[in-house]
Amino acid sequence: MNKKLDKFLKEGIAVLVTSSHNMRYFSGFAGGEGAVLFAFDKKFLLTDSRYIEQAENETTEFLLTETNDYLGSACKLLNESCCKKLLVEDNEISARDYDRISKALENCEIIFGSDNMNTMRMVKTDKELEKIKQAEEIGSKAFEHILEFIKPDVREKDIALEIEYFMKKNGADGIAFDTIAISGKRTSLPHGTPSNKKIEKGDFVTMDFGCNVDGYCSDMTRTIVVGKPSGEQKKIYNVVKEAQQIGLDAIRRGIRGCDADKAAREYIEKCGFGQYFRHSLGHGVGLLVHELPNLSPKSEIVLQENMVVSCEPGIYIPDFGGVRIEDLVVVKKDGCENLTSVTKELIEL
Repeated sequence: MNKKLDKFLKEGIAVLVTSSHNMRYFSGFAGGEGAVLFAFDKKFLLTDSRYIEQAENETTEFLLTETNDYLGSACKLLNESCCKKLLVEDNEISARDYDRISKALENCEIIFGSDNMNTMRMVKTDKELEKIKQAEEIGSKAFEHILEFIKPDVREKDIALEIEYFMKKNGADGIAFDTIAISGKRTSLPHGTPSNKKIEKGDFVTMDFGCNVDGYCSDMTRTIVVGKPSGEQKKIYNVVKEAQQIGLDAIRRGIRGCDADKAAREYIEKCGFGQYFRHSLGHGVGLLVHELPNLSPKSEIVLQENMVVSCEPGIYIPDFGGVRIEDLVVVKKDGCENLTSVTKELIEL
């Protein structure tokens, strides 16, 4: 059992898990509908008749409760155990559900615990790391494949669809997030969505995509150019590439997230593009593609071994275009292990 979770239970605090990703993390149940309840020395999985067989196959050591009213059944169990303190995922429940729990458990103190829940998942086990590595390998193969597909007059939407199809065809259970495939001046949009725009000679093409394997996500970004790059395109690309390497060199056990961000950000600022770096250096990746820890200017989280984070500086200039380069890495004692195997040299198609 997770050490932090075990600490809550030893202190007499019951824990109610309602988010699909945390239910899966703690119980193995991937159905997404239901709740997990830890009440002192017992573990319950509550779900309805549609998922009870799946729950039986995916979980062990949990008492299965078939119910169409997860919260009501959980509150009944808590009242039966005379629960005095309950930790809930405040970021995952509605105001209506919180009100319902509060009224059903009149003598129980409700504790907000989303932050605690999310920090529990930051350090990955060997099994989790293996799944993330598999997902990132599929993404790397998808990038190699898409290079043969991209050419003038191909639509951004078709590039995104081809990437997603390839990943699913080659072992992915699904996509980790909506694929970004944008080109030309539209590459100045950090989270631009694929459009009907056709690729033109001289365009930057930025692709940000990932898949999941057994629930665990991958994430990578590459920017290429169709045709010959201009001098300014080369300059911006090389600044981002160098900043990304500086960020990778900074990531290791014991460094704060803000310090990793600062290392890459200072280089981009030194090169005169500071105002065009519009997001954090990176974020944690696991059951969610964006989770703790963050590598941001405000992040005080100290990186620990076997955390998985992205490293993805970017420069985005309106009416010109942009570049982002992103790798997925595992934090180690004296550095990081890079899971993204494809080249970062500027590819000219």
